[in-house]
Amino acid sequence: MQRPIAALALSLSAGSCIFVIDAETDWSDESHPLVVTHSTPQADIRASAILAHTSVLASDEYEGRLPGTPGEDKTVDYLVRQCKQIGLEPGHPDGSFVQQVPLIGFRSKVRGSFATPRGELPLAFGQDTVALTRWQGEAVTVERSELVFVGYGVVAPEYGWDDYQGLDVRGKTLVMLVNDPPVKSAAVPAQPGMAQLDPAIFGGRAMTYYGRWTYKYEIAAEKGAAAVILVHQTEPAAYPWSVVLSSWSKENFDIATPERGRGRAKIEGWIAIEKAEALFQACGQDFRALEALAATRAFRPVPLGATASFQAENEAREIRSRNVVAKLTGSDALRAGEYVVYTAHWDHLGRNASLAGDQIFNGAVDNATGCAGLLSIAEAFALGPRPPRSLVFLWVTAEEQGLLGSRWYAEHPLYPLASTLADINMDSLSVFGKTRDVVCIGHGQSTLDDLLASCARTQGRVVTPDPTPEKGSYYRSDHFEFAKVGVPSLYADGGEDVVGRPAGWGRGKLDDFTARDYHQVSDHVGIDWDLAGAAQDMQLLHAVGWRLAHDARWPEWKPGSEFKARREAQLQSAARP
Repeated sequence: MQRPIAALALSLSAGSCIFVIDAETDWSDESHPLVVTHSTPQADIRASAILAHTSVLASDEYEGRLPGTPGEDKTVDYLVRQCKQIGLEPGHPDGSFVQQVPLIGFRSKVRGSFATPRGELPLAFGQDTVALTRWQGEAVTVERSELVFVGYGVVAPEYGWDDYQGLDVRGKTLVMLVNDPPVKSAAVPAQPGMAQLDPAIFGGRAMTYYGRWTYKYEIAAEKGAAAVILVHQTEPAAYPWSVVLSSWSKENFDIATPERGRGRAKIEGWIAIEKAEALFQACGQDFRALEALAATRAFRPVPLGATASFQAENEAREIRSRNVVAKLTGSDALRAGEYVVYTAHWDHLGRNASLAGDQIFNGAVDNATGCAGLLSIAEAFALGPRPPRSLVFLWVTAEEQGLLGSRWYAEHPLYPLASTLADINMDSLSVFGKTRDVVCIGHGQSTLDDLLASCARTQGRVVTPDPTPEKGSYYRSDHFEFAKVGVPSLYADGGEDVVGRPAGWGRGKLDDFTARDYHQVSDHVGIDWDLAGAAQDMQLLHAVGWRLAHDARWPEWKPGSEFKARREAQLQSAARP
C-alpha cells in the first residue's frame, strides 16, 4: 500500500536544497528519470569512535550488562550521557531518555527424569539438560507425564503441515526437533553431498519462524502441553550446546504480566543430542529413523511409551529495566510526525560467579559494537543538516532473553507504528575489516533491500543474501519485533568478502567466532580487531536512514512476505479522510 504523499516536495535544511520527486520512484532503478535528486552526505563515522564506545561498554566495570544489575545502571547512564553530549532530544514524551520495561528475573531450580521401558533415565541439569519454568510464585510439578515425539512441532496450514495431527497433548511432555522440517524436493536434483530442499515448503534452506525455538514453546503451550523438550543439534540450531548451557543455566527474564507465566507450559527445556538418542533407544525407537520420517508428510506423533517427571521452583525478582530512547525532530513540519527508527540492544549475559577464572560475559561483539555503531550514526545525524522526518534512536534491553525490550516497545510504542517508516537494526558489527559486500538478513522481504543496494552501490559494494538462511537470523534480533507488528525492518549484517583476504576467509572467521566466542566469556575486545568495516557499514546504514528521512516513497513489504497484510491493514486503519 503506497502511503499518500505529495508528488513533489521541497525542503531547505542547513543551506542544502533537497528535492524529492515522484512517489513512485523505484529504488532499484537509479537510471529512472524521476529518481530522488537530493544528495546523500557521507557520514563522518570513524573506527576509532566505535572502538572507544565498545571498549567502555564491554569493560569488566560494566559486568556483562545484565538487566537488573549495576551493569544495567552503568550502561543506561553511559548511553544517556552520550545522547546528551551528542545533542539528541529526550526520546520519551515525558521528557526523559528512558522507557521503563517491567521484567521478571528468575532462576529455575529444576529436577527430573524419564521413566522408560528399560528403567529410569536420569537428567543431568546443567550438563546434558537445561530447563526452566516461567510460572512464577509457586512450585511446579509434572508427574508421570506421557512422552510424545511430535517431530518438528509445527502447525503450518499454508504448507498443509500438522505435526500434531489432531492428537490431544494436554498434560503430555512433548519432545521435538529444532528448525523447520527439511522437506526434500522431488523436482530439483540434489547437490553433491547434500539433499536439495523444496523451496516452496518452509522456505527451502531458509528458516521460517516455525523453526525458531520460541515458536515451538508457544504452539505447545497453546495446545496445553505440560512440558516441552527440544533436542539440540548444532547445525539446525545454528549454535553449539555450550551456547544453550550458558544462556539457560543462569538468571532468565520475561516481561512481567498479570498471568505470571501461567499461559506457558510448566517446563521448557533442551536436551543434548546424545541424551535424546539414549532416550529413544531406551524406548525401543530409532532416533535417526524418526528424525528422517519427521521431514515428511507421512509423519504422525509417536508415543514413546515413557513418562517424564519434573519438579521446579523459581527464585524471582521484579526488575524495572529500561530502553534508552533519543530523538531528532524532523525539520519539515508536515513530516516531522513520521519516523525512522534505529535499534541496537545494549544487554548481554552478565557474570557467572560459579566459573573459575574469567566470570564476565563482556559481550564485546554482541552487542557493545552495535551500541557503539548506533551512537556513531546518531552523532552523524546530530552534526549534519536536519532531515525532514524525525529519527528515533533506540537501545533496547533484554534482547538476549527473547527480544523483550523491542517487544515491549512494539507493543507500547512511543511513536505511532503507522507513522513509522522502518526499523534499521544493528547487532554484532564486523571486526574483520572492510568488505566488498554487505549481507542482508531476510533478503527479499521488503523494498528496504533495494534501498540498501542503492546506497551500497555508492560505496562500490554489493548486497548479498544471507549465506546461512537456515540459521533463522531474521527471527533472532530486535528488528523482528517491529516486523511482527507490520513495520518494514532491515537487518544488514557485516559482509564476508573481506578486502585483502582470500576467498572464504571472512566466513571462516565468523564460523570461528560462533564456535568459540559467541555467548562465551571470551567475547571481549580483541587486539586484532579491524573496525574499518564496521565504520563502513555504519556509513551505509546512515545513508539508508537519510534516504528514508527524505524520500517520497515509503518502504513496503514485498509480495509473499508474511508481514505484508499486517502493514497494509495498519496503514489503512490509520489513513485520514
